[in-house]
Amino acid sequence: MRKYLDAIISHETKYMTKEEWLEARRCGIGGSDASSVLGFNPYKSSISVYLEKIQHNNLSKDLERKGGISLINKKQFKEEVSYKMELGNKLEEFVAREFTLKTGKKVRNINGILKNDNYPFALANIDRAVVGEKAFLECKVTNSFSKKLWKKEVPMHYQIQMTHYMAITGATHCYVAALIGNEDLVIHKIYRDEELINKVMNLEKRFWDECVLGESLPNPDGSDDYSNMIQGIYKDSKKEELILFEKDDLMSRYDEVCELSKDISKEKKTIEQYIQSQMKDYEVAYIRDRKITWKTQIRNSLDSKKLKKEYPELVDRYMKTTTSRVFRMS
Repeated sequence: MRKYLDAIISHETKYMTKEEWLEARRCGIGGSDASSVLGFNPYKSSISVYLEKIQHNNLSKDLERKGGISLINKKQFKEEVSYKMELGNKLEEFVAREFTLKTGKKVRNINGILKNDNYPFALANIDRAVVGEKAFLECKVTNSFSKKLWKKEVPMHYQIQMTHYMAITGATHCYVAALIGNEDLVIHKIYRDEELINKVMNLEKRFWDECVLGESLPNPDGSDDYSNMIQGIYKDSKKEELILFEKDDLMSRYDEVCELSKDISKEKKTIEQYIQSQMKDYEVAYIRDRKITWKTQIRNSLDSKKLKKEYPELVDRYMKTTTSRVFRMS
């Protein structure tokens, strides 16, 4: 069995089909999963990772029977290889080549899924190994709106991904090269941090042991996916009343958050109104490097009241009834 630094190559990926590769990823927590599990990924929730990993166990079948899984985005479970993913793979080669030209450091493909006996629940798919160093290269492609963020540092969810990879490989450092807006290549170097590795991997282990292997739902994470799952599982309500014994500070915090939300919403609206008053009838404006648009839009809408009054039988014919539960606190 081949090795890379401290990791073994558990799956050879050079001749793997996309379906085989995606199936292998379900056997553990990958680098891109790590930040979702920890709650730092702005694009993917922990419940999405959880539902991907449990597809074949008893809880998965029970959730599907109750309707919980069917309400989560199907694409997240089928993990279809999209055009964006295919393009990303092609751009990865370009970014790796530009990294070598810019730094003089040679890189090579590993072509394998990496594991480490110290972390049996974890997987790694590094983009490139850096020749002559105990390091790897991660290639990223992002839009121009992220330029300011990337110039300063690697976004937190990617830092967690790199920490995950360094834990598995034993690398002392890594490089992250990001192509921004197809015009600028930014390179960052991240050093191994043992304290951070311990924190990240311990949280991942708890998620894997308690949730995936223990077949227990992860804690609510505030995502739409979690809401959809709950609505799917408990879509039919009972008329009986239930007394909940929760900490008093939970409701106090809820009330506090509601008030903060109102204040923030009002402040946001006030800023928008100020900018609009300055723009007047101009539809495009700039504040430093920020582009602001306020364009006239024409929208066609259906006059449902008039339609119902003049053609009630037509409305009844195309009426669609949906059922959902409405959550309120008093």
